[in-house]
Amino acid sequence: MIRSEILKEIAPILKDKLIVCNIGIPSQELHAIMDQPSNFYMLGTMGLASSIGLGVALAQDKTVISIDGDGSVLTNLGTLPTIGNNCPDNFILMIIDNGSYGSTGDQPTYTGRKTDLAGMARAAGCDNVVEVQDVDTGKALQEAVDSGKGTVMVVKCDSGNAKMPVITMDPVIIKDRFMKAIAS
Repeated sequence: MIRSEILKEIAPILKDKLIVCNIGIPSQELHAIMDQPSNFYMLGTMGLASSIGLGVALAQDKTVISIDGDGSVLTNLGTLPTIGNNCPDNFILMIIDNGSYGSTGDQPTYTGRKTDLAGMARAAGCDNVVEVQDVDTGKALQEAVDSGKGTVMVVKCDSGNAKMPVITMDPVIIKDRFMKAIAS
């Protein structure tokens, strides 16, 4: 499975949750599959979906799911110890690990070699780390939501992007509707 197929599968679980989605093509895919006001699409700032999601989770009680990629997490490794030391029970970081920088041309990341993001998350202090294969993502994500525990998920999948339209929504509108979804 590729990332867009995973997003299609988990869309019912994401409904009405606060979602912070990784930069570029992952945001485009989620927007095309299931746009909702509670989705915050990253149009810039590679590597910060996990950090922004953590901040949102710390600031309020609703479930927050950050959908990040292995390449983005590798560009901001400081997020893992920050999550490990501050993870609230309403935060789920789902790292879709396709072994590539998908939004910039599928250049390989080190997770396709020796780097183990789940091991790094554990070493950074993350207490509840789950590794799954793409086909088990829906079940594992629902279990994480139902557990009521802060969770880091590493989802191993194939590299590849679906052709989706660019998000033309103004970033201020994305921010405003997300903030309204948080407050409601």
